[in-house]
Amino acid sequence: MSGTVRRRTVLAGSLAAGALALSGAPAAATPAPLTPPRVPPGSGPLPRVAAPAVPPDRRLFAPAEQRYASYLVTLAAMVNDIDDSDTALRGFQAGGWWRTPSEPFNARTCEHVATFAWFLTAERPWNPYRGDPALAARLDAAVDYYLRLQHEDGSWPEYAPDEHSRAATAFALGYLSKTLERLRGADLLPQRCAAISAALRRATTWFLDPDNDGVWTGGIVEFANQPAAGLAGAAKALALDPDPVLDALLRDRVRHFAASAQSPAGFLYEPRGMDIAYNLNVTLTEIHELHTELGAPVLLPLVRRLAEWLRYTVVPEPDGAGLVSFASGAARTPMYYLDAVTVDRQQRDLGSVFCSEVPDLAVFYPAREDREAGREAWAASPEPVPALAPGDTNPRIPANIPYGEGYPRRRRRDVALRRLPAVRHERFSELRVDPQDQHYLFVRRPGYYLQAFFGVRPNAVVRAGLGLLWHPRAGTFVHGGQSSNTECWATVLPNGGTDGASDLTPRYHQGPVSDGRVVEPGRVGRVHDDLGISWTTTGGNVTGSVLLQDTGLVREVTTTMDGTEQVPLVLRHDDVVTWVGGRQAAVGELTSARTTGVTVSRGGVTLTIDWGTEADARLTPTTRTYFADASRRLSVLRVPLGRAAEVGYTFG
Repeated sequence: MSGTVRRRTVLAGSLAAGALALSGAPAAATPAPLTPPRVPPGSGPLPRVAAPAVPPDRRLFAPAEQRYASYLVTLAAMVNDIDDSDTALRGFQAGGWWRTPSEPFNARTCEHVATFAWFLTAERPWNPYRGDPALAARLDAAVDYYLRLQHEDGSWPEYAPDEHSRAATAFALGYLSKTLERLRGADLLPQRCAAISAALRRATTWFLDPDNDGVWTGGIVEFANQPAAGLAGAAKALALDPDPVLDALLRDRVRHFAASAQSPAGFLYEPRGMDIAYNLNVTLTEIHELHTELGAPVLLPLVRRLAEWLRYTVVPEPDGAGLVSFASGAARTPMYYLDAVTVDRQQRDLGSVFCSEVPDLAVFYPAREDREAGREAWAASPEPVPALAPGDTNPRIPANIPYGEGYPRRRRRDVALRRLPAVRHERFSELRVDPQDQHYLFVRRPGYYLQAFFGVRPNAVVRAGLGLLWHPRAGTFVHGGQSSNTECWATVLPNGGTDGASDLTPRYHQGPVSDGRVVEPGRVGRVHDDLGISWTTTGGNVTGSVLLQDTGLVREVTTTMDGTEQVPLVLRHDDVVTWVGGRQAAVGELTSARTTGVTVSRGGVTLTIDWGTEADARLTPTTRTYFADASRRLSVLRVPLGRAAEVGYTFG
């Protein structure tokens, strides 16, 4: 999309639009007024908050609000850990409930103020904390501490006391503006509200400053989830306390985000490469908040391009277990798989609201029927609601609930699954290149789908080379890991290093590397028959190539020292693994053989891995399993092949 079109579409509508809808107002038409509590003086012990007198009745929770229940039964323990000493630590959220390091200087440990404010002000038949004076007193102390951590320039620290953290400030804008909205709406803690308002004004000024290179990092907006969160929080803060100068800066920064946070390949930068988990789990949810606060879907074109990219990064398991994703190419937090039916208490699901306008996103969320069935079962369960453990109390989950949800119907989700490129087509070559010389390659041939990364790795956790091998009827057979030299699909050297941990300069060929015509990256998409790729590590110690044919592929590797072919195999418990020569290997157990190859048979499909010469091969199970039922386990095949090797992978 051109910059002209972006400018026309960004930030239509008022900042105030949608603010009332987000207040999480009680269901009753005229709730009883809250009496502003007496706040104890700023010294001496704070009153302790009592746990619920009786276990919460699951049947009283609205389906979409069941996620509050675990926070309800954990709330007293959390707020009673707030420091009430007569020291500078008064108000610090101790106990390690959220974020590390759990140190007094880390402002991110304070983010549950929004959770506490919600329980203090929300009228629900199951919420005993509405108007609770002890909760109000501890919230007041916690907010005071949060505000005392703010630097004079408006920023907050995270990893060191003198740090001016983009992330801590971005999320403070969101959580403190939500806290202010709840307290103002209930006419509680007016003096503290005034202090929050002033702090938000300083933070918004700092965050939206175009010259602040701690936020707006040159030509690329890094860690896209953080600026998205800051923009959403600033939009809410300005809806509560309008300011035309800051409003103009907000509009400018949203335009800049749209132009600079998304790679031409389609992903949102995390930090300077692709990351499926952060794009789905965090950034999409913040974009929805921003749209709600602005009253207009200003970043919808960006979301559509992101969805189009994400479609290439996942493959479905034919038995319906879920999706397997391009983990080895992720630059931050790998998402190895995504269950078809996920637990309800998770952050990702707020992004489901985009499914109606961006149908391709439906594959990343459970079907509405499945979510409804899970919630019915939850409400009917006689078990007590379990409390949350320290470190597992993500404040984004309760903060997301008032923004709604939009789970797709199963029929729509099934349509989106059929539209995944790996499922819909039998033949294509798709190369997405980022200007930083990152090459993301997706190749579909009748027998398989392959994902790979070449070029300059955005950081040290990405593993270059081939990443995933999937069969349309049998599912994933090979799946490389991120940030590991022992779980990537690569050539391993005697010192444990791999070519996957190097930049790999690629060259593309129509046909075999030895005699095929060289193809420029922009024309790889036109190669529909045999595609050859050659590469060399930065130090030149490994030179490799692969020929992608219709029923399989052939890897050739030359090294300056003895190398080992390493293949991360995803095996089901009922797979039949057989060493060439006839001896069967036990799935899930360490096994070895001197042989020329191995076969993996699953549901009438067989993958044959053939290295041609006898070698001492070993198959080692790992601790990594796939899906909620752990129905698959990663086992790593390692075959020492000297300084030159040719390995074929053929489906039959």
